[in-house]
Amino acid sequence: MRLFLLPISTKRSLIYCQRLNNQLSSKTTYVDKITSRASATWLKWEKAESGWQKKVTAYGNKLFERIPHEEWGLKSIPPLSRRREDEELKGGKEVQVQYPGSLIDEEGVKEALKTFAGTERQSFHTKWMWGSIIGMPISAPVALLPVIPNLPFFYLLFRAWSHWKARSGSQHIDFLLGRQLVHLTRSSSLDLAYALGRMDASMKTLDLEVKDAVEGDPNSKPGVEPAMEAERMLLTQSSGRVIADVVEVPELVEHIQRAVKQVEKALRGEKGLQEEKQELDKVNKKAKEKAEIKR
Repeated sequence: MRLFLLPISTKRSLIYCQRLNNQLSSKTTYVDKITSRASATWLKWEKAESGWQKKVTAYGNKLFERIPHEEWGLKSIPPLSRRREDEELKGGKEVQVQYPGSLIDEEGVKEALKTFAGTERQSFHTKWMWGSIIGMPISAPVALLPVIPNLPFFYLLFRAWSHWKARSGSQHIDFLLGRQLVHLTRSSSLDLAYALGRMDASMKTLDLEVKDAVEGDPNSKPGVEPAMEAERMLLTQSSGRVIADVVEVPELVEHIQRAVKQVEKALRGEKGLQEEKQELDKVNKKAKEKAEIKR
């Protein structure tokens, strides 16, 4: 397997595992069989033209978009079974971690990997895995409803499996770091992909600025960027396609687009809180000045 560590912003990164060996194990586990069957059923429901199946998948996909990108990334890493552990230890072959060296150095990559493999991350997924399992019996009465399946139960089942999978991926990274089986590789392809993504984003920004200027927006000045914040985005929605094409990993598109959307939303929320705090500080300052004048 090969890992990609992709900075989404100046403070947040995405991790993704590409399976290099596509050969399936001779023994297919029950979890694999259930997962494959569930995926096939979901795809069948998505293709339905109408009906409750179509509505369920539409709403379900919205819920999936809310699952943190860190969890999706860790789920892409295969669980560390005893057989895989023995193979990695006996083979002694390091797992390659590719990253854009123009945006993050080796120390930054190591810190990011430690965060993904840390006890805090594993405890988080363990907590919510058991929380989902405990919630399953509570949703059991829904099964008494006719026609419609017990959707709350199946959603909790999926979340329990998802957290277990993410925790397993985190434990696998922890194992690789502890056995020094990780080889950090600066990727010139990723450097190029990020550069192309920035060019594309810059052109779109310039188009918007010119449009605002033509329409008479007095606050818009073409070619002048707003003041940089403590944290800024390094990727855009369109960057996902560029990076996936350059490294030839089509599956990355969905992961990058999801991560960009989530980080952008988080930054907007943080910016809103900062603005509210600044307004509150101004109000408090004016109140203090009035109080001092009255004295």
